Amino acid sequence: MSEGETLAERESMEFDVVIVGGGPAGLSAAIRIKQQAEEKGEDISVVVLEKGSEIGAHILSGAVIDPVGLDRLLPDWRKDETAPIKTPVTADHFNLLGPGGSLRLPNFLMPKLMNNHGNYIVSLGNVCRWLAEKAEALGVEIYPGFAAAEVLYDDAGKVIGVATGDMGVARDGTHKDGYMRGMALLGKYTLISEGVRGSLAKIIIDKFDLDRDSDHPKFGIGIKELWEVEPAKHKPGLVQHSMGWPLDGKTQGGSFLYHLEDNQVAVGFVVNLNYQNPYLSPFDEFQRFKTHAGVKEIFEGGKRISYGARAITEGGYQSVPKLSFPGGLIIGCSAGFVNVPRIKGSHNAMLSGILAAEAVVESLGRGEANEELDQFDAAWRKSEIGKDLWLVRNVKPLQTKFGSLLGMVFGGLDMWTNELMGFSFFGTMKHGKTDAASLKAAKDCKKIHYPKPDGKISFDKLSSVFLSNTNHEEDQPIHLKLRDETLQKLSEHDVYDGPSNRYCPAGVYEWVEENGEPPRFQINAQNCVHCKTCDIKDPNGNITWTVPEGTGGPNYPNM
Repeated sequence: MSEGETLAERESMEFDVVIVGGGPAGLSAAIRIKQQAEEKGEDISVVVLEKGSEIGAHILSGAVIDPVGLDRLLPDWRKDETAPIKTPVTADHFNLLGPGGSLRLPNFLMPKLMNNHGNYIVSLGNVCRWLAEKAEALGVEIYPGFAAAEVLYDDAGKVIGVATGDMGVARDGTHKDGYMRGMALLGKYTLISEGVRGSLAKIIIDKFDLDRDSDHPKFGIGIKELWEVEPAKHKPGLVQHSMGWPLDGKTQGGSFLYHLEDNQVAVGFVVNLNYQNPYLSPFDEFQRFKTHAGVKEIFEGGKRISYGARAITEGGYQSVPKLSFPGGLIIGCSAGFVNVPRIKGSHNAMLSGILAAEAVVESLGRGEANEELDQFDAAWRKSEIGKDLWLVRNVKPLQTKFGSLLGMVFGGLDMWTNELMGFSFFGTMKHGKTDAASLKAAKDCKKIHYPKPDGKISFDKLSSVFLSNTNHEEDQPIHLKLRDETLQKLSEHDVYDGPSNRYCPAGVYEWVEENGEPPRFQINAQNCVHCKTCDIKDPNGNITWTVPEGTGGPNYPNM
């Protein structure tokens, strides 16, 4: 258990497998465990904890899904009329944007692995809701609204489960009426599938030194809107990606536009978080992108339906840490299985859940519990996941080293040689600095002046957060933990001129100056959409994201 605490001080429930996170990885693991148990005529109890108010409430992705994971997990899914996977990709465009126009790259120049034909445009949140129904039908217990806040250990230091956060705690730490101690969920194995920059995954990686042999983790911030457009402008199955304007050559990122069913278009913008200028605002770059002549026309006369933001893992093959620890595994986006140039991770998340399930069931079959399943680390590298990430391992560091345009050329060449000849001229490159360390002092950078939003195509942060249906109980401890207030003033404010106000896509952070007093750092935790950018980009690592009270956060309907 946690230090100084005994099991008797908590209510507890015991399972064979405890899974933290109801995304593609966690649900795939749960389904595959139950499938194997059914095949063997055994009873393996599985619980999935989900911090969102329901499955899918916190899921945010583009998303164009490669069905390889679904094909492995549920081979007959295409015959299921309830599957929310209706729109196959029919056209695949890649554009280079400049301030006044665009240039479409011919598809034959793109490596085969970048081809989206055979993939599907989906709401990943709805896919997860559907997977949850499949899991529950197999006997998986799913507890939405229960955030796993703590890792539990036995006397030998092995992970034996997790504890949910306490409910009914006031902001000052006192207990309100209806206070409930968090519950212990104990398992023979614990699978951590919290998504990008998982709070428990961070703790486990640090405790067991799992990243000692891996490169720095790298991240981007993805910001997305869902629109209903005029029928004449809707082209179901069209996938468009772009890079270039409005970002400069030193700042990497790009956009996506996906035409779903029902006149809906998902538009998003990704900014790599290794950017240097503290005055850059990913949110405002996204709003500016939509004003491009080739983009704006799609949304004129349309209606914005929803908004959200989420960090994306970008480190790839060389940044994946050791994923096995005594008592469990880290899987999915918590592990870092996103293929950056493809902007896809859900297929690898599902495949990792399947691999984890098979490793767990095999161990349980031997009568083991809370052991280290280190065969998983070799298994994923030999699997489709490892092959997928290996082919693109240098794309991110090449862009970092050579800039957007030249980096794209070298990255494309590297993907071609890896795909056709099985080798890279560049070997396996390193990423260099962390995303936090890449930020330059404000005195060395130029301010960026963003245009005022027009309220029709471009918008402000607060009206956007409103569309995310974000809600937190106001009288609760702030879940964004500031380690050192003095350091925040002396460094984040005085050296970097307060970039937290700009890198946060939800208006959580402000430097407030009142009545001639020194600037005060204000955290508007109620606005937090759980993107985790602050946990990544603060130049001193001074902000730690933790889970709020259960059900807190966004409530995405179709993202």
